[in-house]
Amino acid sequence: MRDMLKMILVLSLICGLSGLTLATVRQATRPRIEEQVMTYVQGPALRQIFPDCENNPVKDRKTFDASTGKVTVFPAMKGGKLEGVALETFGKGYGGPIGIMVGFSTDGDTLKGIGITTLKETPGLGQRITEPEFRDQFRGHTTREVALSKSGGDIAAVSGATISSTGTVGAINDAIKIFQQIKERLRTSWGS
Repeated sequence: MRDMLKMILVLSLICGLSGLTLATVRQATRPRIEEQVMTYVQGPALRQIFPDCENNPVKDRKTFDASTGKVTVFPAMKGGKLEGVALETFGKGYGGPIGIMVGFSTDGDTLKGIGITTLKETPGLGQRITEPEFRDQFRGHTTREVALSKSGGDIAAVSGATISSTGTVGAINDAIKIFQQIKERLRTSWGS
């Protein structure tokens, strides 16, 4: 009985130390992992939206409070002036959430474009929302009314990927609502 208690105590001590070590390592690597995600996931989407910006939007990002919670905003500068900003929202896709980076002009009246950050859509169908034929429909589009053709808008859905297309437009409309809430604070954060 005594040997059994010793084994339980030793195993408990080993498990406790292992858990503490893993928690410490996770805490120590969290900023580096976040920076890698920003650079290699959000970064390419931002380059699709703002191909000729002169700053690094990932490094210059700021966080703002919105009704949906904290929102990370990425600025695009050109000639020392704020050219536009982008933020990421998520829509419901067929295979799970679709991450959409949405770029706005500084006045907020037009979209600078979109970039896809994450998706698990069906290859050959839903993943076609990443292709320029679909993405480029949003470049220069007004922020007043973004809707698919079947809903009275002017955005052509990807054939065979209605759920992915609808999720993308939903995420863009969510981003527009968030942008409208925070746009006055953006001007004072980076200038206009």
